[in-house]
Amino acid sequence: MLEVRGIEASYGASQVLFGMDLTVGAGEVATLLGRNGMGKTTTVRAIMGMLQPHGGRIMFDGVGIHGLPSHKVAQAGIGLVPEGRQIFPNLSVRENLVATARPRRGASRDMGAESWTFDKVIDLFPGLSPRLESAGNQLSGGEQQMLAVGRALMTNPQLLILDEATEGLAPLVRTEIWSCLADLKTARQSILVIDKNVAALTKIADRHHIVEKGRVVWTGTSDELRADGELQARYLGV
Repeated sequence: MLEVRGIEASYGASQVLFGMDLTVGAGEVATLLGRNGMGKTTTVRAIMGMLQPHGGRIMFDGVGIHGLPSHKVAQAGIGLVPEGRQIFPNLSVRENLVATARPRRGASRDMGAESWTFDKVIDLFPGLSPRLESAGNQLSGGEQQMLAVGRALMTNPQLLILDEATEGLAPLVRTEIWSCLADLKTARQSILVIDKNVAALTKIADRHHIVEKGRVVWTGTSDELRADGELQARYLGV
């Protein structure tokens, strides 16, 4: 589904990505792991068209999307839950959810992935139900993250990307987010997730990519990652 090959990207004169490679298959949960400052968020920005790479290619469903503006990438079927959530603070929960809603593309239906509607998002996050008329800036951090995930799902993406999925959230809310992602996996939603919780990620992810200094230095399964304590200590500080 998503293929990132040899991506190079910079902020001004400072190069951050040095040949980034990763793949996410249809119906697969994949991760980007690594210490802070290694290029994970920059990779997401390059995929989403928020930063134009100067080398390599990004393919989505067999079509090149590198160089496209962000709205075209979103229209192609990639939904983003960005770091910091970035919900609309002055819109209600209901308005946040319906503002960017669109129907599922035919290719995703063929995969058997679930079509997301307002009611189904509320079923996934019942804690949002009593807050539907509350403004985004009146929500707790956990509620904002649920809303950010729900808003992305309302675009019915073929691929959902979560950048720092549980950063700064209380333990109980983190558990709810992981449960949500497990449910999405069962629904055959393709997901690329960035987070630091290796124990939680190895329970739901099919494939992991470890990033070091702007390139992937290791790719493997959850079983392989769990079994390699030296790898975790070297690159993840676990």
